[in-house]
Amino acid sequence: MRSHILALTFLLGGSAVACAQWTIQDSHTTADLHSIDSTGNGIAWAGGSNGVILRTQNEGQSWETCAPPSTTGHDDFRAIQAIDAETAIVMSSGKGHLSKIYKTTDGCKTWKLTFENPDDMGSFANLRRISKSQFYLLGQPVDGKFAVFLSQDGGENWFAADDPGLESATGQLVSAESNSAMYSEAAALYFGTVGVGQPDVYFTYPKCDKTKPGSPCSVAWGKTEIPIAAGTPVSGVSSIAFRAQLNLGTGAVIIIGAVVGGNADKPEDASATAAYTADGKIWQPAKTMPGGYRSAVAYNRAAGLWIAVGPNGTDESNDDGKNWHALKPGPQDSPDADRNWTALSLPFVVGPHGRIGKLKSKP
Repeated sequence: MRSHILALTFLLGGSAVACAQWTIQDSHTTADLHSIDSTGNGIAWAGGSNGVILRTQNEGQSWETCAPPSTTGHDDFRAIQAIDAETAIVMSSGKGHLSKIYKTTDGCKTWKLTFENPDDMGSFANLRRISKSQFYLLGQPVDGKFAVFLSQDGGENWFAADDPGLESATGQLVSAESNSAMYSEAAALYFGTVGVGQPDVYFTYPKCDKTKPGSPCSVAWGKTEIPIAAGTPVSGVSSIAFRAQLNLGTGAVIIIGAVVGGNADKPEDASATAAYTADGKIWQPAKTMPGGYRSAVAYNRAAGLWIAVGPNGTDESNDDGKNWHALKPGPQDSPDADRNWTALSLPFVVGPHGRIGKLKSKP
């Protein structure tokens, strides 16, 4: 009886998502959008090239263009993290002073510059909200070490996190394409890398002094190699995501994760474009890969499915990243609804030339 219920649940879940697809929305911009952050209750913010920042308060029925944070008009906003309809933090990328952090608290009418890259040779790559007050900022390596900054007051002030274990290999970088190469889950922070060498996933862990029982532990970073495409400067991990699951038998929390990527210069190449972990530690290549290079992955908690997007398609996985299957447009969908996407924050997806979509609700 139990197996029949499980089978029925699988079939219903699979059929519901198979019918789902992206509904194209009007962004009123031609800027390339690289970041999207949905806070729920119909609110989402997006950032992109040419200094463009967008906001919706009605599930994407309409998108408004925000007042630009700076007067240059050339900022490349690769990351945006929102707290609510009035408050958001946006990150521009570029060498040295081109990498900046701005914050708004009045619905993007005005912006405050809160942080500028202190390293002339550095560049900001990813921004991650942990809570309303805590944010992490990840930058490209400077002097052989990934740059990590921390804010504990809602992005007002930033401090360098000089943690051990952030050393980088020669030519190793982090993808700044979709603001999803960094992720936090169960009190740990993770990020994946790209570059000519074998890609890694870095992760935090508590470093405790065993000679001083009861003393506070510090934060350190470890890393593990990921079985995903390598060999070029743009090969490796583009996006990483996790979900926590409680083991009802032992009471332990299991960390389940997926990474996607591949070779960004060869978006049609479907070899070594995804990997998964069933315990947060050991990574294995997907058994059935997505249909090409994928720039972003996210877990759809409502449907119990993973979704990955990229230039040539959208894929879904109902077995925690082991197998991926193409999600094709239906008869009522735009014929290109599955492709030309860059970043995810469900239910929204964004891409080049002002492209915005929203995941359709279950029928």
